[in-house]
Amino acid sequence: MITGRGNSMMRGGRIRPPRRPMVQPGNPNEFEQCWEKLREALRDIHTRNAGNLSFEQLYRYSYKIVLKKAGQQLYDRVKEFEEEWFAQEVMPPIWALITKNLISVTLDEVPGTSIVERRAMGEKFLKGIRTSWENHNMSMNMIADILMYLDRGYTQDHSRPSIYTATIGLFRDHILRSKLKQPGTNYLVFHILNATILDQVNMEREGDVIDKALLRACVSMLEDLFETDEENEDDRLYLTSFEPAYLHSSHSFYKAECDRLVREGDASAWLRYTQRRLAEEADRCQTTISSMSLSKITQVVEQELISSHLEEFINMEGSGFRAMVDNDRFEDLDILYQLVSRVDPKKTALRNALATRVIELGTEIEQTLKNTDFSIVQQADAEEPVDGAEKAKPKALNAAAQQTAAAIKWVDDVLVLKDKFDRFWTACFAEDIILQTSLSKSFSDFINMFDRGSEYLSLFIDDNLKRGIKGKTEAEVDVVLDKAITLLRFISEKDKFEQYYQKHLARRLLHAKSESQEVEQEMISRMKRELGNNFTQKFEGMFKDMRISKETTEQYRDHVRGLGEVDQKQIDLNISVLAGNNWPKEVMSRQSGLADGPKIKANYPREIQRLQDSFFEFYSKNHNGRVLTWVGSAGTADIKCIFPKIPGKNSGPLSKERRYEINVSTYGMIVLMLFNDLPEGEWLSLEEIQAKTNIPQQDLINALTSLSVMKQFRMLLKESQTKAAAKPGDRFTFNPEFVSKSIRIKIPSVNAANKVENDEERKETEQKNIKTRQYLTDAAVVRIMKQRKELGHSQLITEVIQVLASRFRPDIPLIKGQIESLIAREYLDRAELANGTPAYRYVA
Repeated sequence: MITGRGNSMMRGGRIRPPRRPMVQPGNPNEFEQCWEKLREALRDIHTRNAGNLSFEQLYRYSYKIVLKKAGQQLYDRVKEFEEEWFAQEVMPPIWALITKNLISVTLDEVPGTSIVERRAMGEKFLKGIRTSWENHNMSMNMIADILMYLDRGYTQDHSRPSIYTATIGLFRDHILRSKLKQPGTNYLVFHILNATILDQVNMEREGDVIDKALLRACVSMLEDLFETDEENEDDRLYLTSFEPAYLHSSHSFYKAECDRLVREGDASAWLRYTQRRLAEEADRCQTTISSMSLSKITQVVEQELISSHLEEFINMEGSGFRAMVDNDRFEDLDILYQLVSRVDPKKTALRNALATRVIELGTEIEQTLKNTDFSIVQQADAEEPVDGAEKAKPKALNAAAQQTAAAIKWVDDVLVLKDKFDRFWTACFAEDIILQTSLSKSFSDFINMFDRGSEYLSLFIDDNLKRGIKGKTEAEVDVVLDKAITLLRFISEKDKFEQYYQKHLARRLLHAKSESQEVEQEMISRMKRELGNNFTQKFEGMFKDMRISKETTEQYRDHVRGLGEVDQKQIDLNISVLAGNNWPKEVMSRQSGLADGPKIKANYPREIQRLQDSFFEFYSKNHNGRVLTWVGSAGTADIKCIFPKIPGKNSGPLSKERRYEINVSTYGMIVLMLFNDLPEGEWLSLEEIQAKTNIPQQDLINALTSLSVMKQFRMLLKESQTKAAAKPGDRFTFNPEFVSKSIRIKIPSVNAANKVENDEERKETEQKNIKTRQYLTDAAVVRIMKQRKELGHSQLITEVIQVLASRFRPDIPLIKGQIESLIAREYLDRAELANGTPAYRYVA
């Protein structure tokens, strides 16, 4: 009995030669007799009648023929037998399956046939091919076992394909490559087979159910067959004939699908369709088509559904990238990132769309800011009325408060936008470094396009450190500080931010407005870690001055107590000794950017002058050679005021004496003390007050405005009682009818608000900033040249830019101008390198 290839009845893996020949030697018909036995066995094997065949006997026949040197004749006879068998037994049923309808549907692609008919015709044909192949393959395995010695004794010695290879290849040559009988066609059976498989695949792509096992069997047949009997791995029929047609058909199918999706104009549908098709093709390669085509068919889908129209889908109106971002479509953005990552490792299209949208939204923030009316408290900030109460009228804001509110809103909106894209980056973009770089650059671009970014960020930090962190937990405070540092990273003009922050920090420290000194210190520490020691040097110096001033004040008080009995009317002095280099010029009362003019010394009340002299004497003993200058514009004073009973008033607050404790600016204290000695009913003009106090006019106008214009703080009466600020020519007198519900009153200074600068102040700050940048550029050039001694022009420019980039973006004209200035001041000299390139030499 014969069971199949490789299942022969051998002992120990060896075949013993026969003990005696089956045919008597010398018989001329010996070969024919043996072949006749073999031919009958071959026929029985093909007709599935091999149950009574003896493997050992048939093996002996082939063995005998090979020993008689007739191996070639046997080899050729077997091939001839198989060719006849194909012609007589195999091909007729296959020809019967190849109908005109099948040819027209698969090869000519004639429409009109229903899906059911197409599927039925195709499956019937494929089943015929599968059955023929399976029968032939099983028969060839059994025949190869019988003729095993033919392979050992003949084919190997004569470099011919094994009998199995030769006979299995006959299926390729006599069935698959046979021409169709229809007149006027040059098609082969193989063309019908390919087209039918592809038609079945396309039907499945369109949603129909097909026989996957049938298609898999036919594809496996193509994987097992080769172009020639040499059986090179790259010459499998699947790779050489079917796969190119499969990929070409897929290109056409998905190109048409993508064109349809473009016409429909729904990017969200495109994303899910493409994702589904990629998964389907991967599954198809595992269950229906060969896994060898997985990477290639994936490339086809990626090329046709993603690469070819990627820009169109991303920019699609109403559903593209812009709509995904604006409507927080996390799932769509996640799929988009996955698809783009497949076709472009650099994610160019997604990167560009991301950058464009960030800048657009950033510009919208600025435009919204311009269109927002900040003259009243915004609805989000207004308190909701309690049940039954009338809604309070919106509170009007002054110009300074309006500008500050605008600054806070801009920073908040930018941080909200940053949070939004950070969520996209984490949830949708797999924290991709390339996209993070693009996001950072885009935020930096639009933030630095806004010329008030540095000032607004400083105001945001100032507002939070004064009142924004009140009642917040440590974790919530950390979030605020992190956001501030995050935004600071994007600011390119960090030197400008440093100026504003120094100014705002000075006011918080001097007026004790910080909510927490620990948080202030933590903010400085984070800036130091981010930007280095040089950036925070002045800030740390300001804190050091305040700490030393506190110690000095305590030492002075101890000194006063040590002089003898304490005077109950002794004025309590709290001193802040400020080092001029650490504090902004506005605080130190110096003209910004200009040479110091003659110093103006205000005329303090006698009591205050005695206190000043006492402190000077004490301070000079411990700090020899130091000069102290009083800065009246930076201090405050607490005054106890008594307002007399108004004659004729028998009821109400005016019918009795009123006592208040007032906190006012130092200059405000000087003005109020002046009215102590003024007879009742007399008035003083602004010019007279200035002559008596010697207060600078602008500071005096601010002090008089705060004391006479605002109703709740009107301790002085202005002759023309309007809400306009005090001006030269106005006259003032003491207001005996002042009444307040509070015992302790803090009178705000007109110039104390950390308001956004007006155009004139901004121009002044810009001039200061230019001068500072010139100094920094000088220092950078000298430091580089001192180290290098001689350097080419281009290289010097490059190195200066690298040094200064951490503080601001230096302009090339600025650097060139400072180099020329250093040459004029004989720090540098012109030179030439060996190749004639312009260079500079360090001289000083």
